[in-house]
Amino acid sequence: MDVSVTMWATTIGVLIALVVADFFIGGRKPHEVSIKEAGIWTAVWVVLALIFGGFLWWHSGAQPAGEFFAGYITEKSLSVDNLFVFILIMGKFAVPRIYQQRVLMFGVIIALVLRAAFIAGGAALVSEFSWVFFVFGAFLIWTAWKLIKEARADEGDEEFEENRLLKSITRRFPATEDYRGTKLLVREHGRRLITPMLIVMLAIGTTDVLFALDSIPAIFGLTQDPYIVFTANAFALMGLRQLYFLIGGLLKKLVHLSYGLSVILGFIGVKLVLHAAHEAGANVPEIGIPLSLAFIVVVLAVTTFTSLRASKKAAEAEREPQKLDA
Repeated sequence: MDVSVTMWATTIGVLIALVVADFFIGGRKPHEVSIKEAGIWTAVWVVLALIFGGFLWWHSGAQPAGEFFAGYITEKSLSVDNLFVFILIMGKFAVPRIYQQRVLMFGVIIALVLRAAFIAGGAALVSEFSWVFFVFGAFLIWTAWKLIKEARADEGDEEFEENRLLKSITRRFPATEDYRGTKLLVREHGRRLITPMLIVMLAIGTTDVLFALDSIPAIFGLTQDPYIVFTANAFALMGLRQLYFLIGGLLKKLVHLSYGLSVILGFIGVKLVLHAAHEAGANVPEIGIPLSLAFIVVVLAVTTFTSLRASKKAAEAEREPQKLDA
């Protein structure tokens, strides 16, 4: 896809304008986000993604649009898995509910900036070295297997562990013990202190980078166009704050999500390996975008259905002994 500098600049400008509008309309004043508000904004971001996909179809044809939708759905499904960790972070730092949306908004912005750097690096590697697809493919297959092992282990309640960057910041910079509204820095007794609000924002943003280690190679398995990779990530991440409040209570019911994500990552890993082999001159079939998109949608639909069904059966099984005791 031929993307001019003007188109890049316009796209980034529009995305920044959308983030600013989101902040001033829904995120400027600290408040508890209702299900209704979260649902409306989630729908808005999804519609915006659909409109952008339609624009790509009009501008460049069905292939780029299909790649965008496949990448967007994949990144969105992987970002849902991120929400489990975000919940742990919110609990770890005891973030008051009225401040959680502010934390997520700026945490996601930090994550998007860091992902842009990852995408730029990945695009440079892909353009120069075709063999990197073998590496990406093998990594995704290994990640898929790791997800399955973790799901089978069923280790129960997880705990959030601070990464090295966060530990370094908390060691070197003095911080207040409690939140000071939405302030990130305060001055007390002649000393400048950071607040837990800044720490938790950095925790959200930098932790997301760990998830980018598998999501970025995954989307490069669907498209090698940096413009599509970036925009798919942007639209998937920018609606994450509202999705957190919309399905926060539903996450525990998605008991088969890890299995579904592992199947998707494994599928894309195989697709990458086949593509790399084809580029190397081997006579192997390649998996097209229509098949990839259909496969991802079907896996997510089946995973959601089986998860909700299993959760319902588990809840009924828990109620049975209570009925017998009564």
